[in-house]
Amino acid sequence: MGEKLRNLLKFTPFKAGCLVVLTACLLFLSFDEKPDLIAALDARGIDTMFRFRGQQPTRDQVVIIDIDEQSLAAYGQWPWPRNIIADLIDQVREAGAKVVGFDVVFAEPDRTSPGFVLEQIADKIPQAVVAENLDDVRNNPDIDHDQLFGKAISRLPAVLGYIFLHRDDGLKDPFATPFPSLNLSVQPDNVRFDQLTLIHAYRAIINIPSVSQATSEGFFNFLPDASGMVHKVPLFMQLDGIPYPSLAFEMTRIGQGLGDAELQISQLYHDDKRGLIGVGLGEQAIPTDDYGQMTINYRGPIGTFPYVSALDVARGAAAARLKDKYVLIGTTAAGLNDLRSTPFSTVFPGVEIHATIIDNLLSGDPMRHDPVAERGFTFVFIVLGGILLSAILAYGSPLISGLAGVSALLAPLVLNYAFYFSNNTIIGMTYPSFVALTIFLVVTIFNYFFEGREKRFINDAFGRYVSPKVVQQLKRDPKRLSLQGEERELSILFSDIRGFTSLSEQLTAGQLGRFMNRYLTVMSREILEHRGTLDKFIGDAIMAIWNAPLDDDGHAIHAVRSALAMSDRLTALLTELKNDNLPTFDIGIGINTGEASVGNFGSEERFDYTVIGDNVNLASRLEGLSKIYGVRIIISESTYTALMGKFSCRLLDRVRVKGKNRPVNIYEALCEGDPDVRDKEHLEAFNRALAAYFATDFSRAEEILLELVNADPQPLYRLYLERIAAFYTQPPARDWDGVTTLNVK
Repeated sequence: MGEKLRNLLKFTPFKAGCLVVLTACLLFLSFDEKPDLIAALDARGIDTMFRFRGQQPTRDQVVIIDIDEQSLAAYGQWPWPRNIIADLIDQVREAGAKVVGFDVVFAEPDRTSPGFVLEQIADKIPQAVVAENLDDVRNNPDIDHDQLFGKAISRLPAVLGYIFLHRDDGLKDPFATPFPSLNLSVQPDNVRFDQLTLIHAYRAIINIPSVSQATSEGFFNFLPDASGMVHKVPLFMQLDGIPYPSLAFEMTRIGQGLGDAELQISQLYHDDKRGLIGVGLGEQAIPTDDYGQMTINYRGPIGTFPYVSALDVARGAAAARLKDKYVLIGTTAAGLNDLRSTPFSTVFPGVEIHATIIDNLLSGDPMRHDPVAERGFTFVFIVLGGILLSAILAYGSPLISGLAGVSALLAPLVLNYAFYFSNNTIIGMTYPSFVALTIFLVVTIFNYFFEGREKRFINDAFGRYVSPKVVQQLKRDPKRLSLQGEERELSILFSDIRGFTSLSEQLTAGQLGRFMNRYLTVMSREILEHRGTLDKFIGDAIMAIWNAPLDDDGHAIHAVRSALAMSDRLTALLTELKNDNLPTFDIGIGINTGEASVGNFGSEERFDYTVIGDNVNLASRLEGLSKIYGVRIIISESTYTALMGKFSCRLLDRVRVKGKNRPVNIYEALCEGDPDVRDKEHLEAFNRALAAYFATDFSRAEEILLELVNADPQPLYRLYLERIAAFYTQPPARDWDGVTTLNVK
């Protein structure tokens, strides 16, 4: 019970991750409003999604008349004389525009009007101007530029723009108020205008009366958010308790022939104020935030909407492009300072933002911020995703943990884009990503300083002689590792170079060292690749085991498969050595399967993880027999049985090895699966020869072996022919059982 309690109270990396999740949830639930930093990062994420989505099609209903550099070169610096603008408006009317809007304000009289010019002359040179002439000029509307412009505006559906100022500059004129033409109502109708949470303005900079002859007026303010970008625009703002519409909203309303609009009020109170949930325009409900701001669904980079030079319009060269269009008059000229920051550019023309708003309103697809979905998604992601990420980081491999960490950071953005942004809904995902990053850092640090100790010990202890796959399994579950001696069934492999002494005499010490490293490297890789454990190198010999330190139900199969791979790799290595003018050689491999003692053996100061026992000795003896029988791989009878017929093997002999009383069958492992036709025929013929040999029908055995030697002169066939020749001279005893006693180690 005490051990269970200690394990329960132990502060593991997984529990550290869960603590981060709990803290993040409590902190998130405490937010009344989103912190500015998180809001700014959320906005940056939305900007990235806009750019990733790229340019979107528009309704092709909005055209921008651009007061561009070409127009300024033709008519001079801005502001132009308003008789020129009047002529421009007449061209727009004759082209059949649906409605025209001005992203400029005409707050002062035109100083180029004849009356104004004549007054300036009279002030400077009184004798040059007759008073009667001055009065005639002043009162002549046909030559007053402002009145000409006002009359031109009055002849077509038009919306004049103006600016709201929000700071108290001491210049407020209570009579300087805009005059929009819409009929505005509130739903529910028991809410007063002054109870709304609309953005408040201090005063308006409006157009002069002689110009203000348009169908309606609308403000063209933009209010950047915490990121410095224009993501939202107010459809209505409040001045002296009265809501006023924006330029884009009024152009859309008039272009659609609508006279009414409705402010749709939320049931929730902000102190004693009521926020908005949207604006009704005809059959459409436009979603807004509490402050009446619509989130812009940007269509693309600069130039997504068509631009027409004001010069071309004035010359009558663009009439076809304006017919039945919502026409905005604005500027892209750098010196006129109508440039804003948007997701697509930090120098985006303000007039194109108005075009985007109109297109959003016509299409009914502005972006919609859904705070309920944001809070729900954030909470679920933090809890479920955070706990899952903590578990993966605490118990997974480094590769899986790294992939999980990256996935957790990207998942909020990907899910946001796929399920929300693509459906014109915006939710912030910075907080979940920040929590995922925190979990990743905290759990990784705890892994390194706590759980990492045990894993580093395993890596240091086994990394050089155990398959990397086995090391990863041990790291994931260190409890599976037993370093104490234990009896278990193993498959043991011994491999040795034949004639190593002769080989070493042909090489210098340096050459021999490089040769051995090259040979042992390629052989070791095959053992590790097939789930083996490298026990030790003994000079030119290799000892390996299977089924320790981790369980391996197919250990005999993996050991034999490794031996065959070593044989194939040796064939390729011999070709490389020959090309390098180095001596070639052969190897012998012995494999036995049986009970042995495995664990840490040695002194208290120095020990090694190894295996000991009688079955280990038999594997070593089998390797030594490979030279006698002229084959590379010899396996014991127990290994042969454990293969369950999955490999083609050739019975070599019945032997009694040195130090053993019980005879055993020994086999040569040929290949996995069935051999080819020729090898199968030779195998069957040799089996018939062995059967005759064990039955003491030596003449029949000799006849078959001679045929085999002629087809394939293997040392094994010659060995049995030599034995048969000896039996002709000195026949075996009557009770001979076919067993050969061998005295080699």
